Amino acid sequence: MVSPTQRAAVLASTAGAFVAAGVAARVVNTRQRARRRARRGEQVEFGTVHGPVHTVTASDGVRLNVEVDDGPTDGPTLVFVHGWVCTLDTWHYQRLALRGEHRMVFMDHRSHGGSGRSSARNATFEQLADDLHRVLEEIVPTGPIVLVGHSMGGMTIQQLAADHPELFGGRVVGVALIGTSSGRLMRGSPALKRLAPALRLGGAALDWGRAFNSYSVIQRWAFGPDPQERHVDMVDEMILRAPTHVLLDFYTAFTTLDLTSGLKGLGAADTVVVCGTQDLLTPVKHSRRLAQAVPGARLIELEGAGHMVMFEEHEEITAIIAELVERVR
Repeated sequence: MVSPTQRAAVLASTAGAFVAAGVAARVVNTRQRARRRARRGEQVEFGTVHGPVHTVTASDGVRLNVEVDDGPTDGPTLVFVHGWVCTLDTWHYQRLALRGEHRMVFMDHRSHGGSGRSSARNATFEQLADDLHRVLEEIVPTGPIVLVGHSMGGMTIQQLAADHPELFGGRVVGVALIGTSSGRLMRGSPALKRLAPALRLGGAALDWGRAFNSYSVIQRWAFGPDPQERHVDMVDEMILRAPTHVLLDFYTAFTTLDLTSGLKGLGAADTVVVCGTQDLLTPVKHSRRLAQAVPGARLIELEGAGHMVMFEEHEEITAIIAELVERVR
């Protein structure tokens, strides 16, 4: 018969083995990330493309990080809105390609990147849309605007259209919605279905899990079947910077997502909807449904691309944005 002391010793040794294995895995993954970073071969290192910083205070006091790249004032200002657990570095390639050709504004959502932390209560699309509205009022007080949103950023723009329809067809002359959805996402997203059980485990378990091979997870769920290693690694680096509470706080907003009330008004602006055909987070059927619901919207499907099309098909995305701007000049 095993005594309580012996059982405690076995448990302690088992726990010690798990901790040791976890530490070893982290060391290996850190080395692998360093090797992949060295192999990227980018002319401009990811995460170094920045501009003058502005701070916009949200209605609940959260400080929003905004960067502005100056450009010609005879055309629209481009405002870029990134997705969940990402940052304004999402637009690395587009920012480099379009710099100097247009005035451009890049914002970090609350709790993301350089912005302040939100309460979980205010991690909602209504609040995100209000944040975007404040950024527009303070950073782009005059002149035409083109909004470019990816994933949660695209959802934020749709919520803005519901809350402030007067902007669309007025100051907002163009909209690009990339890899996004207007609702019914939890039933149709393979990646979010896989994420749900992990989120139910809580922060500590997620922290532990994210320390392991996140690269493979990003490659599987955020890209198409044949991505370039450097693009996966860049996205992995960006997402690993996001605190685990960002996953937990915003997840609930996706479970009740319904942005259909603003879609008709959104069509008052020249709207293009873009999605990769292999997107597992916001599957292409959501973009097809979105394009049908927005009057006059154009749908562009990028064959074989996944959710992070701004990396995987960065030249195509840049060209789509540039063409949109030319149409609305």
